[in-house]
Amino acid sequence: IDVAAAKKAPGVLAVLTGADYAADGLKGIPHGAMTVKPEDHTKPAFTRADGRPAFSAPNIPIVKDKVHHIGEIVAWVVADTLPHARDAAELIEVQYEVLPAVVRGLDALKPDAPRVWEELEDNIAFEGVNGNCEAAEEAFRSAAHVVEEEFPFNRVANAQMEPRACLAELNKEGRYVLYAGSQGVHRLKTNASIVFSCDPSKVRVITRDTGGGFGPRSHLYPEYVLSLWAAKRLGRPVKWTSDRSEAFLSDYQARDVVIRASLALDAGGRFLALKETLYSNCGGNCVSYVPPVNGSRIATTVYKTPALCLKATGILSNTLPSVNYRGAGRPQAMLAMERLIDLAADKTGIDRIELRRRNLIAPGDFPYKQPGGLTYDCGEFEKNMDRCMELVDWKDFAARREEAKRRGKLRGIGLANYIETPVGAPMERSQVLVRTDADRIDVIIGTQSGGQGHETSFAQVIESWLGVPAQDVNIVTGDSDIVPEGGGTHSDRSIRLGGFVMTKACDQVIDKGRKIAAHMLEAAPSDIQFRNARFTVTGTDRSAGLFEVARAAANGKVPQELQGPLAGDQKFVGRIPAYPNGCAAAEVEIDPDTGVVEIMSYACVDDVGRVVNPLIVDGQTHGGIVQGLGQVLSEHVIQDDDGQILTGSFMDYGMPRADGFPTFVVENNEVITKGNPLGVKGGGEAGTTGSLAVMMNAILDALKPLGITRLDMPATPYRVWQAIHRRDREAA
Repeated sequence: IDVAAAKKAPGVLAVLTGADYAADGLKGIPHGAMTVKPEDHTKPAFTRADGRPAFSAPNIPIVKDKVHHIGEIVAWVVADTLPHARDAAELIEVQYEVLPAVVRGLDALKPDAPRVWEELEDNIAFEGVNGNCEAAEEAFRSAAHVVEEEFPFNRVANAQMEPRACLAELNKEGRYVLYAGSQGVHRLKTNASIVFSCDPSKVRVITRDTGGGFGPRSHLYPEYVLSLWAAKRLGRPVKWTSDRSEAFLSDYQARDVVIRASLALDAGGRFLALKETLYSNCGGNCVSYVPPVNGSRIATTVYKTPALCLKATGILSNTLPSVNYRGAGRPQAMLAMERLIDLAADKTGIDRIELRRRNLIAPGDFPYKQPGGLTYDCGEFEKNMDRCMELVDWKDFAARREEAKRRGKLRGIGLANYIETPVGAPMERSQVLVRTDADRIDVIIGTQSGGQGHETSFAQVIESWLGVPAQDVNIVTGDSDIVPEGGGTHSDRSIRLGGFVMTKACDQVIDKGRKIAAHMLEAAPSDIQFRNARFTVTGTDRSAGLFEVARAAANGKVPQELQGPLAGDQKFVGRIPAYPNGCAAAEVEIDPDTGVVEIMSYACVDDVGRVVNPLIVDGQTHGGIVQGLGQVLSEHVIQDDDGQILTGSFMDYGMPRADGFPTFVVENNEVITKGNPLGVKGGGEAGTTGSLAVMMNAILDALKPLGITRLDMPATPYRVWQAIHRRDREAA
């Protein structure tokens, strides 16, 4: 790398390389996302087959002598203006020795495949097995019917509304300060302190309004580290902003998985066992283990399936890292199971709805221990399915199909049941303070809104617990100096874990307030009731308001042990499992002359537990549906054999558009979980989890009269047209 000319360019403040980074003794970015078992975070989720730890690449943010995938940074130019920086970057000369590349995951497993990392003898980052493979094999030997299929999942880009950006500085106290969009400031803070070998107290991360996260924004990106590094070297703030084209080349991607699955059934159509092999293309480094961890546990979904054998393999390739993305492994699992069921219905002659009905877990089966190791606590899966069929008028579909046939169109209808396994970071903390100077409640919480409306939903939780109007509740997030701890936002955890610790902190406020009120009202604490922000002596009209009680404590008008702020501080370490679930149904019409798929109707019934804010939940569901359908119909990161991205802009990458969808019909079936005081399960990923499966079932139902039973995503007009005309040629 020759940077001499760039350093002399107008306005240039610094040109940094991997050699400079190494000389300064900085470390790589640690990626420990879900490297442990969700049910026991003292044990690793995956290892190598021989028991060695799963491979973790150094993840140096600016490479010194070898590029492993597109998007790795080889030089970092800092200038007084963006045009000056770009002009200087053009002057950098890099001499590359072109090495053979491997892009597709299954290709990387071949014995003669180029090795992505010289430290490994192959391209396998990790391997794992879940279930009881001996029991599964025995079930397959006795099965009356077996269906099998391979399901490749197209790689997608995380095209959030707001591209990544950051502002970095080393302040007067010698602390690293990073302003950046994120899904939680504490992971970024911890990882930055490791990179710079400093105490975490020397790092402050601030996240304000963030335009979308969806999983990939949980991580500390190389550009954030390099901005902090440059700010330290230059003694001045450094700002970096990605543009959309750069995002396609540098943002973490998702979904690049191949699942080979087979389902065994008895003569009556009862499921006996499921076998799956999951090949996860991690990219150049396994930044996140979340998708294969989730997929390996939830594979049997909502059906009684006695045995499971699931083998997961993490594969390294010369591509951008593929990470956790809305649903994170669950949509893939749902599609595999739901497609197998439709194939099994065709093979056995049993109606596809009846086949599902025979195998659904019933309300009387709970708590239900499934073979992936999870214990479902509650749900009404059959009720969800029945209602969803009503919403799309399933019983009269045959007439609509015939009418479409007369017009020369192919019409299909699909259905998919689904369930989630949200876990997330096993820790959350909340502080609740009764503010006497403003008569409001301040709530400090370690989650992070990316457009989900936390400010509204959390305020409603506080209103329901303390009786203070939601407009008088101030939610404080996104500053690691103010928010002492927190797990961030992902995996449907915010209202489930965040709401839980908030209510526990509110209980502390009420307990302390009751003692203060007892002193003020000359009564025993046991005689004090709390309701609607007032403490009342039982059986009397003597009472004191919450803020009145807080002022008495703040002004020293109570015994010393009760003086001080009226506040609660609650931390929870561990997991609070919950299992959001639902059913989706969709109807499509295909033009065989063009291959265009038109969605005629889409409905879903979701059980997210208690719904705190119906409008927000419905909005989350709508967005989740579109994200899933985007992958089914148009989104696809395409790379050539050298790993170069060919879909590097919205001109080439098929983002879903509002005019491509009907009005969604969304209903909630609130089955309250007893796993947390609010009874919530989570609604951030429900729309996505079932959407891949239901849409592919509908499309393939439309194509079934032509004998087409497999179509790989995305189902673009060209792919659909190709499948139709290939079948026509074969028939001829």
